[in-house]
Amino acid sequence: MPSTYERINKPPRQSFFLLGMRGVGKSTWVRAVLPDALHIDLLDERLYQDLLADPSLFAQAIGHLAPNDWVIVDEIQRLPMLLNEAHRFIESHRLRFALLGSSARKLKAAGVNLLAGRALNKTMFPLTAAELGSDFDLDRVLRFGALPLVWRNPEPHAVLEAYTQLYLREEIRAEALVRNLPGFVRFLPIAALFNGQAINVAGIARDAGVARGTVRGYLEILEDTLLVHRLPAFETRTRVRERKLPKLYWVDPGVVRAVKGQLGAVTAEERGPLLESWVLTTLRAHAGAWTGAPGETTRLYDEIAYWSPHQSDAEVDFLLRRGDELLAIEVKANDRYYTGLLKGLRAIAPAPGLNRRILVYTGRRSFRSADGIEVWPAARFAAEAAAGALWD
Repeated sequence: MPSTYERINKPPRQSFFLLGMRGVGKSTWVRAVLPDALHIDLLDERLYQDLLADPSLFAQAIGHLAPNDWVIVDEIQRLPMLLNEAHRFIESHRLRFALLGSSARKLKAAGVNLLAGRALNKTMFPLTAAELGSDFDLDRVLRFGALPLVWRNPEPHAVLEAYTQLYLREEIRAEALVRNLPGFVRFLPIAALFNGQAINVAGIARDAGVARGTVRGYLEILEDTLLVHRLPAFETRTRVRERKLPKLYWVDPGVVRAVKGQLGAVTAEERGPLLESWVLTTLRAHAGAWTGAPGETTRLYDEIAYWSPHQSDAEVDFLLRRGDELLAIEVKANDRYYTGLLKGLRAIAPAPGLNRRILVYTGRRSFRSADGIEVWPAARFAAEAAAGALWD
């Protein structure tokens, strides 16, 4: 197993924000692709305190650099005030900045739009199947996730358990993101149980013993710290009325299992939601991946949602839209194929603009059903997503 894996993104030629949950490999990647950059790490507590007391020290540190030189600022959300200086040096000195962060919350409050048009925005995800190559093991990913710091460690249980404590200590307590820390601690494992489900705010609030408005705020924190993604319901132009509640998906299977305190063998009940969350993370990781050319990204989709008609048990896990076309993907944690797995994909067939229907399962055979639905093993799905060939 290599010490590092080559990531799918190529460095852009202009300043950029790179966000991602802790431990996803942002710093490792940016140091590898920008080895000559000046690195300012705001996790260095002494440096952080110095800049907090006197932000002008930032300008002094970078003022000697030449045009087109790179500056890496790690954990930029800790001192968003530095964005003003970054903006100024982009304009006046033509410096380029790699601005890394594990939370979008304080950046939103500070107004990241100060750099609109001058800095690209990207999220880094756990290791994909394409990045892992021959080391990819779906069962291991579903059990322990694919964060680099976990994947390379011989004791993934211990690392994941420590990860949740680090998250609470560094992201939540240190950054004062919540006033009621005990309530948030109760909320976390309950939110983990909702992985792959429509969000029931009232139910979560009742079980966590906090107000509904508090739960909504907690969900925003999980999303802003890049641990979860809320997947909206898709509204087609058919006469069928769809459900409106978003679904909650955790970005990494290992992290959601650690938050639940459940790191043993994956149970049959867990396997389906974990596989869905892995598929969604794979899609999001490859959507908009930087190719390295100016302004060029992989256009895997424009929007992604799920589809579920009201008062029906038919559902499609992921509906991708690109332009006027739709692509439907259903995910089943089944090793054996049977026609009942196609129920949702058959129900969505009348949707206008539907280009392709794909069932992703854990079996080994690829084939096409009599009505044109393609059945793919999970490994083939990952390869097609990496190649940008889902629409072909």
